[in-house]
Amino acid sequence: MNIAHFAQTRHATKAFDKNLKINDKTFDQLRTLLRFSPSSVNSQPWHYVIASTDEGKQKVASATAADYPYNEPKILNASHVVVFCARTSMDQEYLTQVLEQEDRDGRFANAEAKQGQHTGRSFYANLHQFDLKDTQHWMEKQVYLSLGTLLLGAATLEVDACPIEGFDHRIMDEVLGLREKSLTSIVVVALGYRSEDDFNASLPKSRLPAEKIFTDI
Repeated sequence: MNIAHFAQTRHATKAFDKNLKINDKTFDQLRTLLRFSPSSVNSQPWHYVIASTDEGKQKVASATAADYPYNEPKILNASHVVVFCARTSMDQEYLTQVLEQEDRDGRFANAEAKQGQHTGRSFYANLHQFDLKDTQHWMEKQVYLSLGTLLLGAATLEVDACPIEGFDHRIMDEVLGLREKSLTSIVVVALGYRSEDDFNASLPKSRLPAEKIFTDI
């Protein structure tokens, strides 16, 4: 597989065919891509709300209706919609949860290795909380790593996608009950198959020339 081909041919889909649905087998692969996305010190500070029913998509779309109405049909006509969420804190309880899962998955040769992992991850969590004071921003950057993983992965599966930041985060958090779960919405991705109205599909790809963005040393 030439993965560069998919990077060069994927695009932000502007209109979806509401009658075309992603099958379960394909969407299971997309779920796997999200779950196994990379994150700093394997912190995994994310959660994904997946809307595939009309009711679910309507909830998500309600966060676009007032100020971002052009994004509403993308969400309503997509096959599936993923709301990417970030944690609102990275406390010791959560760090322990991640550590114990790693232990169950057999990542540690002995107790010393387990403690070393916990010490290292706690160092970075404390660094961002107490010294850099940018924990929320740090966690959101990890969420965007998973966004990139999904977009490229969807293209390889010939699934169309559109990342969407144009929505009211307050409304989204409220309708999905995120705050009481210590989560907040970050970005949305609509997934499905483009319709004939997707003008972006026929436009040529445009990027700055290679000599402008690469420096070889």
